[in-house]
Amino acid sequence: MMRFINTYARLPESFFERIDPETVAAPALIRLNRDLAARLELDLPGDRTELAEIFTGNRLLPGSEPIAQAYAGHQFGQFVPQLGDGRAHLLGEVENAAGERFDIQLKGSGRTRFSRGGDGRAPLGPVIREYVVSEAMHALGVPTTRALAMAATGRPVFREAELPGAVITRVASGFVRVGTFEYFAARRMEDELRLLADHVIERNHPAARKADNPYLALFEAVCAAQARLMAQWLCLGFVHGVMNTDNTAVSGETIDYGPCAFLDHYDPAMVFSSIDHAGRYAFNQQPTVMAWNLACLGGCLLPLLGPDEATARKTGEAVLERFIPAFTEHYRRGLCRKIGLPADDDSFSLARRLLDLMRDARADFTNTFRALCGAQEAPAAFTGLFAATGEIAAWLDDWLARLDRTGSADAARETMRAANPAFIPRNHRIEAAIRAAEDGDFAPANRLIEVLERPFEDQPEHAEYAAPPLPGERVTHTFCGT
Repeated sequence: MMRFINTYARLPESFFERIDPETVAAPALIRLNRDLAARLELDLPGDRTELAEIFTGNRLLPGSEPIAQAYAGHQFGQFVPQLGDGRAHLLGEVENAAGERFDIQLKGSGRTRFSRGGDGRAPLGPVIREYVVSEAMHALGVPTTRALAMAATGRPVFREAELPGAVITRVASGFVRVGTFEYFAARRMEDELRLLADHVIERNHPAARKADNPYLALFEAVCAAQARLMAQWLCLGFVHGVMNTDNTAVSGETIDYGPCAFLDHYDPAMVFSSIDHAGRYAFNQQPTVMAWNLACLGGCLLPLLGPDEATARKTGEAVLERFIPAFTEHYRRGLCRKIGLPADDDSFSLARRLLDLMRDARADFTNTFRALCGAQEAPAAFTGLFAATGEIAAWLDDWLARLDRTGSADAARETMRAANPAFIPRNHRIEAAIRAAEDGDFAPANRLIEVLERPFEDQPEHAEYAAPPLPGERVTHTFCGT
């Protein structure tokens, strides 16, 4: 049986606004993630009409205490002292019988005091994108917020055009962001900063409680989690698109799927966000940007890191200096797994050579690595992905020789199949699903979600979902869901 705990709502009123979601006249359930609902042990009705009421915010579950969280953030490097949940309502925190705790949040559920003139609503397209990509990331083994449900509101929203409105219900181990710390640090509210840090330690990094300085241990834990996350993003070809500090969760989960995308052809400088004109959040810049975001967090934590500012700064900088080496080690191990070899310098060099050849050939990122899984038995299927086969054939010979020298040949195929998905949320597939849904047909979105639940299986009956886009299908720009 679901139990609401709501520890965030027990914090001082400066942390949030207490506000119910705005009701809508014609709610309709689009999809419920029943596996996730079962894990949360939610006591939900079986009737779709009642479910639509719940997942648009018209009806609150018993024990829910809706709030809109306050936070600030650096957006494209510029500090904005007040942002906050301008179209989201944290319904509460639940605990299942196993002791797992989850925050449940509606997004697109109406205005709050943080809306800054917005309507507090979400178009259907970004709701579908977030559901598809966040659940795909979970299936790929990446820490992420998850999608519990999406529901239509029956009322339009107006952006560049009139669009159908929807609400997504998101689940996370916590929705505290780097920007949440920035909100209180900018106001020199040290008591609140300490309360926030204590809350995050309790919810997300409980091992830090046992440290001599729990706040330093918290900072170390956040940096370590983000180092692992960045390596996972790069090993899967994922581009977040808008890595502002308010979109960086201190839990180490991927959050806020706005102008996100997966690489089709490999281009390390690829940018998808339509507003990222300078390439700040390009694919290959993501670890560097995360280091910058973590430096912002470290600055917020200075009052908690040491007895004086100089000591605290030195201590925090020592933690930050370990971030890029930690990321590099996770990335080295991940990239070596993708080619089925031990994680040593020679294997890493060989993997990076392959990336260079993929960049020059504009080879598909996901399909190239997946084809390599069978390259010992069918090398032509792998080399055939490259227009100029001479250099890739030489690379393949070096790879096969290294498999023999390291004794990895027998285990390589299964190692690679577990590291290289056959299916990712292809940008053109998401866009096609959105267009169909806007015309009232949700079948393509549902099929896409179901295929992506098993990304490492071959699924020959769904082979078209693994195909890269045709020239006229390529998606080169994605948009924020505001």
